[in-house]
Amino acid sequence: MDLAPHIAKADARLRELEAQLAAYDFKAAGNDQRRYEALSREYRRLARIRELWAESGKARQDLADLAELAAAEADPAYAATLRAEAAGLETRLPKVEQELQLLILPPRPFEDRDLIMEIRPAAGGDEAGLFAGDLFRMYSRFVETRGWKLDVLEFSGNAVGGLKEVFFSVRGDGAFRHLCYESGVHRVQRVPTTEAQGRIHTSTVTVAVLPEADEVDFAINPADLRIDTCRSSGAGGQHVNRTDSAVRVTHLPSGLAVFSQQERSQHKNRDIAMRLLRSRLLEIKQREEAAKNAAERRQQVGTGDRSERIRTYNFPQSRVTDHRFEITRYDLPEIVNGERFGELVETIMAQDLAARLAAELA
Repeated sequence: MDLAPHIAKADARLRELEAQLAAYDFKAAGNDQRRYEALSREYRRLARIRELWAESGKARQDLADLAELAAAEADPAYAATLRAEAAGLETRLPKVEQELQLLILPPRPFEDRDLIMEIRPAAGGDEAGLFAGDLFRMYSRFVETRGWKLDVLEFSGNAVGGLKEVFFSVRGDGAFRHLCYESGVHRVQRVPTTEAQGRIHTSTVTVAVLPEADEVDFAINPADLRIDTCRSSGAGGQHVNRTDSAVRVTHLPSGLAVFSQQERSQHKNRDIAMRLLRSRLLEIKQREEAAKNAAERRQQVGTGDRSERIRTYNFPQSRVTDHRFEITRYDLPEIVNGERFGELVETIMAQDLAARLAAELA
């Protein structure tokens, strides 16, 4: 796939941005800090494209040189060293080219944002709650391996050690780009620990992945909010019975309500509730905009439609099937425990990238 025309276009735009940023006038009409930051982000993306293109070209030339040197080398030990160096480049080159291709594509809306994930059991009772807990641990371990930061915003467990719901934020470079594919319905097929007859049960869990909204995305009129406080419930000792620290925020125009009791501070719970509210309102705004453009919506793979069954986890067969990309793997335990979940994500990203690039370069 010839990327040279896109590199030339990126270089031309990069030169334009260099001039604009150098002469940026904050006092001019339409210019402000937010616009400056947007131009700066675009500049960094294009500069990274140029850097990766140069690295890719150098790696390909170095591979050709090493192959020629190794073939002509009489010393077996030195020839082996040359081949080892080439193997390292062959491992690195596909990663460089994938990142380059991702950056060439027009970024998805809010791709550079932090995110909020929501996990809830759907059909299946306690077994769905247990699997919701499994998914939360899988994502937590994946986030840890990537060096990103996870903060639990709201957590509610059930009596058997599973989840009623959990909301958590993830911060880190590329976090939304990797995890946006998780939004949808996850189906699990396994024998519950409480099943005496050994029968396989099917349960479902919904996952939502929301870009974290900023206050500048849209204005929320304080008059449109109803804020109620009440006493927290659940674990936490006597404290939760003494203070009205839980907060429910209702957005009156939409009827959307969010609740937080995670923190002992009413002020902190109010902040968490507002973060959740902004992200959900931003999700609604995204859906409305996507609905106006069917072509764009088809490109948004599993990024909001909760009715879509995106993946099945079949424990008896140790099989994971992603229905959107027709990917099947037989290492379910390693995926669910987070050890190889990253490999599944990378495979999904690679297939989605190929489809988007084909459409972009057609």
